[in-house]
Amino acid sequence: VLGRAEAVAAKQPVLHASLDGVGIGLGFTLSLTLLGLLRELLGAGTAFGLQLYPKTYSALLFVLAPGAFIVLGYLIALKNKLS
Repeated sequence: VLGRAEAVAAKQPVLHASLDGVGIGLGFTLSLTLLGLLRELLGAGTAFGLQLYPKTYSALLFVLAPGAFIVLGYLIALKNKLS
């Protein structure tokens, strides 16, 4: 994120670089929120504190660190399939 911000800021006017930074920041925030939401939904069965399905169906793996890589891999695969 910072590398892109520096590259754009060095070559573009201030307004364009600022808008690019805001867009990249919002996109990164959205992707992390989606990753966290999917992990919480799969791992604990909750979303924003609401129990969506019984705890007996939850998968502990998705709450742990390896679950983040698995969900991230599926998100990247989905993005590649849609592109």
